[in-house]
Amino acid sequence: MKLKTFFAVTTAAAFFASGVVAAEFNLRIQTHHSPETVSGQAIQKYVDDVEAMSGGRVEIELFWSSSVVASVETFDAAATGVLDGDFTGGGYQTGKNPAFQFVGDPMGGYDTPWQLYSFFYNGGGKEAANKLYEAYNMHLVSWAIPGQESLASGKPMRGLEDLKDWKFRSPPGLETEIFAELGAKPIVMDFTEIFTALETGIIDGADASSLANNVGLGLYDIVKHATYPGFHSMPADHIAINLDVWNGLPPDIQRIFEVAGEAMAFSLSLNTELANREAAVKLVAEGVTLHDWSAEDRAKFRAGAQKAWDGWAAKTPEAAALVEAHRKFLRRMGMIE
Repeated sequence: MKLKTFFAVTTAAAFFASGVVAAEFNLRIQTHHSPETVSGQAIQKYVDDVEAMSGGRVEIELFWSSSVVASVETFDAAATGVLDGDFTGGGYQTGKNPAFQFVGDPMGGYDTPWQLYSFFYNGGGKEAANKLYEAYNMHLVSWAIPGQESLASGKPMRGLEDLKDWKFRSPPGLETEIFAELGAKPIVMDFTEIFTALETGIIDGADASSLANNVGLGLYDIVKHATYPGFHSMPADHIAINLDVWNGLPPDIQRIFEVAGEAMAFSLSLNTELANREAAVKLVAEGVTLHDWSAEDRAKFRAGAQKAWDGWAAKTPEAAALVEAHRKFLRRMGMIE
């Protein structure tokens, strides 16, 4: 017995002397991003920050590119304990409850990611969103907003009047309703069909991604107009943790998750803005015209978007609550009446 005790003590002493400490909290989290993307690199830094700031008490096993379940299934997998967390976005869950649209992308609401972050941290957004998330056994830790998306067009896109009869590739849902309300002709099609549709004139333009990403996709090899800075869409990724797992974390570890989330989000937005600005310089030099809508046209677009918001707010009480939370904050900033 004494010999066994001796070996147990010496083994433990050697273990701690080596600097290896077993993690107290092990989380399995999936993202839809791949590690080489800007967003993927930001997520990896987030994981590294949490593990470092926790002094090794937290260990996160990160699954890339929806390798455990499909992207749209990540939220449910985390909520039911197959995973512990979800690094995708609320936009994937609009089929579950339309309210998730106003977490994933409150289209037409904000001009910059900083305004949307301000809603989240200073305008009651986090509390309003968590009433929705926690009803599904998840806790929303933070948002990460890369930045504004830009429209690519074969025709000038100088302002609201140029939307009339403008045929463009649109994702399904709220966006089609907003643009149709303003006179455009959105056409829902698969992302892979954009290039052929532009080349053959089936569409005049496309909503795809940010200016820099659109350059990488090659859209401006085909069309020579873009909106920049963008204003119509600003998708947000989220860091969401299973509610039981979150409640089981001590306050100091919860704070680490939150602080690391803020750092990741702001860094991602800064890096995206830089990439977009560099892309803008390149495109202008190549003869692409960038259209920065006036404050008046942006206000009219926002007013048109509000009509579509009304329809979505009527779908569920949760959607109505989030729409009202956004509107309260937009009024506070003087962006709507």
